[in-house]
Amino acid sequence: MEERAMGLSRRKFTAEFKAEVVRRLELGASVAEVARACEVNPNVLHRWRRERRENGKKAFPGWGQGRAEERRVAELERKIGQQALEIDFLRRCLQRVEEQRKLQALTGRLLSTSRSSKK
Repeated sequence: MEERAMGLSRRKFTAEFKAEVVRRLELGASVAEVARACEVNPNVLHRWRRERRENGKKAFPGWGQGRAEERRVAELERKIGQQALEIDFLRRCLQRVEEQRKLQALTGRLLSTSRSSKK
C-alpha cells in the first residue's frame, strides 16, 4: 500500500484487450486462469465482465476518454466561471469610472460657473 502512495500509476488497458479477456471468460476459461495469464486481478475481470453484460459494445470506451472529456468540460466550466467573474469586475470598474467622469464633468461646470460669477 505504501508503494502505491509513492507514485505507482495504474495500468491502462485498451478496449480491445478488455473485450478479448471477457471473450475468453465467456468461452469457458476460469477467472483465475485468465487472471494469471493476463496478470490482472480477478476482481477487475469480474468488473469487466459485468460492464460488458450491462453495456454491451459500449462497455469499454477506450483509454479513459469519458473521464478525459469530463475533465475537459470541468476545466472549461471553471474557465467560464473565472471569465464571468472578471467580466463582472471590469463592468463594475467601468461603471465607477463613468460615475467619476460624470461627477467631474458636473463639478467642473459648477466650478466654472461659480468662478465666472465672482469676476
